[in-house]
Amino acid sequence: MTTNQLFALFSDLALILVLAHLLGMVARRLSQPAVIGEVLAGIALGPTLLGHTVSDFLFPTGIRPMLTALADVGMAVFMFIVGLELDRGLLRGTGRLAVTVSVSSIVLPFGLGALLALLLVDDNAPDHRLGFVLFMGTAMAVTAFPVLARILTDRKMQHTPVGGLALACAAIGDVLAWCMLAAVVAIVGGAGADQWYLLLLVPYAGVMLWVVRPLLRGLVAATGGTARLSPVALTVVLAGLLMSGAVTEKIGLHFIFGAFFFGVVMPKESTEQLRADITERIGHMSSHLLLPVFFISVGLKVDLSHLGRSGWLDFGLIMLVAVSGKFLGAFLSARAHGVTARQSAVLATLMNTRGLTELIILTAGLQLGVLNDRLYSLMVAMAVVTTAMAGPLLSLFQPDTVADHDLLPAARDPRSPTAGR
Repeated sequence: MTTNQLFALFSDLALILVLAHLLGMVARRLSQPAVIGEVLAGIALGPTLLGHTVSDFLFPTGIRPMLTALADVGMAVFMFIVGLELDRGLLRGTGRLAVTVSVSSIVLPFGLGALLALLLVDDNAPDHRLGFVLFMGTAMAVTAFPVLARILTDRKMQHTPVGGLALACAAIGDVLAWCMLAAVVAIVGGAGADQWYLLLLVPYAGVMLWVVRPLLRGLVAATGGTARLSPVALTVVLAGLLMSGAVTEKIGLHFIFGAFFFGVVMPKESTEQLRADITERIGHMSSHLLLPVFFISVGLKVDLSHLGRSGWLDFGLIMLVAVSGKFLGAFLSARAHGVTARQSAVLATLMNTRGLTELIILTAGLQLGVLNDRLYSLMVAMAVVTTAMAGPLLSLFQPDTVADHDLLPAARDPRSPTAGR
């Protein structure tokens, strides 16, 4: 690297950190998740507002691959933490209510997204038509579990019946959505000469479950389970998530799946302190440095300045499908189980949050070639708007003047995860 490249890289990293932090604080002041402000920081530095000339001056072409590499590491670390924090207890004994709401909030938006893709496929000319249709359906079906959890915590709803149900539904939906995306990546990425690599997925999963997991349990046992994270354990975790991501990338899946799966196989029993320490040590590095770089990388690829009438019409269709599919899927399914209209609306609103998870999926789609720059920009805008809608809609459907116990009787299903709480 030249001196000029180092100067540009370090200066841009400083700019990214400061602007993402400031707009994240503004978003929180407006009762929005910080991710909204951080994504808008990326869009503000991109060609949408500044134009290509100014944006290219601030972020020269020579350093963008370096920023992309840091963003990829940030995605990998984030997906590992998602897998680490995935509470498998939410997936067990959730009853028909959580399962049917999750499936409905996946199937309906997936179907509508696939139909929308058929309308858009000719204008956007993706590299892989079937992959494009399946990807659009998957992208419409996503719920951002981490953002949802943060919204519930900020609004003190995580221990309410509807909040617990939303977490269970989102956890199930996350697993289904990642499985669908894995299938799309396999179809699109497996079309090349090395498609036989996908056969290695089975032995990879076997090694992770029957070799890596016991070794990790041994590592946890050596630390006493509740001890602070040692430098050796931290090194193993970091090396493991990166190596797991490298393997899935090599065999034809995206690296995010390997990082996520490594988090899933980490021991969960009696390791609360250790997992909290891992999340704090690794998560802080990711959230304060790597993820802001990811948001800027997203924003630099977003260009809404020359959409024209047809572009905004496409955006309207995308918003209609995104909002109606998730909302109606969750709302109608909850109502069919006897949940009150108000709680069903609250649940449907929560399931409509997309946030960072959606951005990661969209970035994967852009890298795979199933999205072009124009449609990628529209989908990123949809992710921001649908996530920002959650706060105002929750205030509308569940104002502070309405007490939780007024809503409990109709919603308390003995088979639901919130029963007895």
